[in-house]
Amino acid sequence: MATSTHETPVIIGIVGNSAAGKTTLAAGLAKALGTDRTVNICIDDYHRYSRADRARIGISPHNPDGNYMDILEQHVALLRDGQPILKPIYNHNGGVLEAPEYVEPKPYIILEGLLGYATPRLREAYDVKLYMEPQEEVQLKWKFQRDTGPGGYPVDQVMASLERLKRDSAQFVIPQRTSADMVVRFYAPDERPEESGVHLNVAHILRPTLPYLDLAPVLEAGADKGVVLELARDVDGRPVDVFDVSGGVDADKAASLEDYLWGLVPDSPADRPAIGRFRDGKDEPHVGHALAVTQLMIAHYVVNAAVGHHVS
Repeated sequence: MATSTHETPVIIGIVGNSAAGKTTLAAGLAKALGTDRTVNICIDDYHRYSRADRARIGISPHNPDGNYMDILEQHVALLRDGQPILKPIYNHNGGVLEAPEYVEPKPYIILEGLLGYATPRLREAYDVKLYMEPQEEVQLKWKFQRDTGPGGYPVDQVMASLERLKRDSAQFVIPQRTSADMVVRFYAPDERPEESGVHLNVAHILRPTLPYLDLAPVLEAGADKGVVLELARDVDGRPVDVFDVSGGVDADKAASLEDYLWGLVPDSPADRPAIGRFRDGKDEPHVGHALAVTQLMIAHYVVNAAVGHHVS
């Protein structure tokens, strides 16, 4: 965990597989923290090759060799030290590399992408590390919706790439899960097995690497709103707390819980922005209450935890 003798930005990592919901989570989290105080950096911008060059070379973006990992390490260190960077740009609309942009640090820095914890130096750079792990069926639907959308791949190319991506993901992306302080898992409810949007449930696997934060008031406020905290065992058999939020809660109860959580977010914006927003495969806007609660819970839990690290 990063430490400093002077005030430094809070750096939050969001890592996960392709189309795991990283960008959507990061966008809402930035709103909850205040967009004027937050900078979002997509690690995909550090791709070494364009989409066409990757196809020609035969390398996937999941492979560290296809990314400028050393430059990413340098840039994170500069941001931590309060210095600006000249960040590269990868445009997903066409998969091309563009001119870099000048980025200055802000009090909160969110780095989201495939390989944020891929090196020891990167793993030490964050105050809090999140890992996105949606149910496999949900993630596959999200991937097809995203990758075949405007500016994306033809369906046959998406199908052809899946095997390589799956192999490289197993080798390079999924192992980063072990470095996370919190694992966020969206999953379909039993009564809606085909669900991939508004009514998804979400489980937050809270590991002991995060400082303790009393969630009893949140549980009390959400007692009749589909919120549960239980002790469970992670995939490695270790005990963890699981904070589970139902996506089927009605709008009034969800709004009541969101109002309560807004009151817990440190220095939350005076005018509460719209969060929990996402777009489906037809580019239609939607609001997911479980997503909104997740974004607020992370703003509450993770930022308090990060502040605790700076104080300690």
